[in-house]
Amino acid sequence: MNTDKPSPQLSSLERFLSGINESIFHATLGIADIELVNYLNNLLMRFVRSDTVSGSGRPNGSPANQVFEMLIQAEQSRGVSRRRIHQSIGDFTLFWSGMYPESLNNSRVNRSPDGVLNYHGQGKRSYSIASEIEGGEGCPSSQLLKCLSDQFDLCAHGLREVRREWEERTDNGEFGLLA
Repeated sequence: MNTDKPSPQLSSLERFLSGINESIFHATLGIADIELVNYLNNLLMRFVRSDTVSGSGRPNGSPANQVFEMLIQAEQSRGVSRRRIHQSIGDFTLFWSGMYPESLNNSRVNRSPDGVLNYHGQGKRSYSIASEIEGGEGCPSSQLLKCLSDQFDLCAHGLREVRREWEERTDNGEFGLLA
């Protein structure tokens, strides 16, 4: 992927977040795995949109907004569907652990079923389970999902740094699109 010149199809928000994400992961953390960094770019963009923050859907079509519910759904699924749900759990827990770790305390305070879950542990486990199920064409590679499992804590740390950087830039008036 050529990152020298932004693609005209990318929105300002996508270019902004991709730039910060790539800078943090490549330059600051020294992560040279382009597939991993691109996956994290896509994860950020999916979760910035409010319709995907809720995670995987329930059988009745409404969004599941708790990891606990997604785990139940995963246990009732098989094959690619099970893989997709575990990948969604990994993505959900990684996003919230990295970008908004303070929000995880709210689920404990509000006595949510998610309050008893270890998001880091569950994210690692879910990515690992997903990596063991053949995904087929168009799905992330098993190797990438295994890497996300193994490097979950580092990825969460990197996402916290992405958030810190964007907040610092917007607080300084450097970029007005998120403020």
